[in-house]
Amino acid sequence: MPLEFPNMPLVHEELSKQIIGAAMEVLNTLKPGLDEKLYENALVIELRDRGHHVEQQRCFPVVYKANNIGTLVPDMVVDDKVVVDPKVVTAFNDSHMAQMTGYLAITGLRLALLLNFKSARLEWKRVVR
Repeated sequence: MPLEFPNMPLVHEELSKQIIGAAMEVLNTLKPGLDEKLYENALVIELRDRGHHVEQQRCFPVVYKANNIGTLVPDMVVDDKVVVDPKVVTAFNDSHMAQMTGYLAITGLRLALLLNFKSARLEWKRVVR
């Protein structure tokens, strides 16, 4: 997984901050411990209210050797730039990171945000391609 270096600008830095801020608003309003889908739906509303274009459950074809082998359906794509995946988990693990790496490979996007609504304080991870 590529790293972002301190001297280089972050990929979609301002948009990331806006998404994280919207997620914090959702968590502060709903409180922790609900189902992931509830946070996802609330985050879609919050981001759209803030003027962002949000596609929920957008389908991306998965192709192997010129054959369509299925469909990838990320939870959210914001402003056609960032894959957003809300979670309610004890901690992010390697499979969450690998999943986001795969999502980025299939969608062609450069940034994914994992958001964890499990605790009173929002946790997030940036995954960059």
